[in-house]
This record gives sequence, structure tokens and C-alpha cells, in this order.
Amino acid sequence: MKVSPSILTCDFARMADAVALVEQSGADWLHLDVMDGIFVPNLSFGPPVIRSLRPLTALPFDVHLMMQHPERLIDAFANAGADIINFHLECDAPILETISHIRALGKTPALTIKPNTPADAVFPYLDWVDMVLVMTVEPGFGGQSFMADMLPKVTAIKQECAKRGLQVTVELDGGVGAKNADLCAAAGADVVVMGSAVFNAEDPKALVAAVQAL
Repeated sequence: MKVSPSILTCDFARMADAVALVEQSGADWLHLDVMDGIFVPNLSFGPPVIRSLRPLTALPFDVHLMMQHPERLIDAFANAGADIINFHLECDAPILETISHIRALGKTPALTIKPNTPADAVFPYLDWVDMVLVMTVEPGFGGQSFMADMLPKVTAIKQECAKRGLQVTVELDGGVGAKNADLCAAAGADVVVMGSAVFNAEDPKALVAAVQAL
């Protein structure tokens, strides 16, 4: 299983140090949570910050757009250095057009679903995306508790992909740590986002390695 640490919970005055910690941990990707204050009741950062972090690491940038209108800034995020551009099924963007735009820019398109959105809502788009992100907390704030009742969604999406012969990665985001990562793996998750768990760990490298081995 891949690990994509989120720097949302880091000290924003020391973001370069956070990127270094993620790289030293042996993680696979770096997760960047973008919030617009409209789709979710919080603000984080945008393309200029991502652009400033891009020279600091070769890790793939896993950019999660919690935005009402992500389609307006796809080019900006691509130019800033995003590798995976992940937006919400529940937003107001034209879904297929936005997916096609992301792919045309040479980036990996992905869709996210919130806890109240059923797994089958994403089924019509599985032929078009490379990854689906299942939220295991309500999007908008870091440090929330893991919602284990979201795990059947992962299994349902993986089963649908297998039935259709599709190779779609499934990522989990929200409250994932040492105590529940095995449940994520058992459900079929390919990637987990971890924020507080990594940054608060006594040994981030050991934690990441243990989760990768699941």
C-alpha cells in the first residue's frame, strides 16, 4: 500500500521542513489539500504555495481540490507542479470535461467522494479516471476521527473495477493511522493519506514502512 502524507496539519511557517520530513519518511507521494472556503468551510493554500514547494522534492504531488469550481484553476495547478489532480464529484464542475482537461495536460485525473456520497455515484466515471479518493472524514479540516463505515465503499469500487477490467487506484483520506491502516488494506485500498499520524509519530519512517508493508 502506498502512503501519501498530507501537510495540512503541519506548521505552515515551516512547510519546507514538513516536505523534508515526508521525503525522509520514505513515503510514496505528498498530499496537498486545497480548500476554497466555499466547498468546505476552511481555506488552506493554492497554486503559488504548491509552486514554491515543487523544487523541494521529487515526490509526486497528490493534489486534492476541495473546491466548488476546480475547473477554473486546473491549468494553474498543473503549471504549479501537481501530478495527480483530484477533485470532488459533488462540486459544480462539468465532471467529464474537467477529467479530460486534466488528462490533456499530462496529469493524472482523480475523483473524490464525500462520506454521504454512495460508492456507485462514481461508477459512471471509472472508465475515465485513474484514481478514486474515498473520504473517511468530512472534508475541510485535519485531525478528525476515522469513519470505518466508509470502508465498504472501497471494496465496492474495487469490485466494480475488477468486474469491468479496470485498473483504478483507490485512495483513502481521513483519520488514517497505525491503528486502522490494516483495515484500509483489508478493504482494498491502494493508497492511504496520513497527516497527523505521520507528523506526530515518534518514528515517521517506521510508521510509513509498516503501512507500506500491509
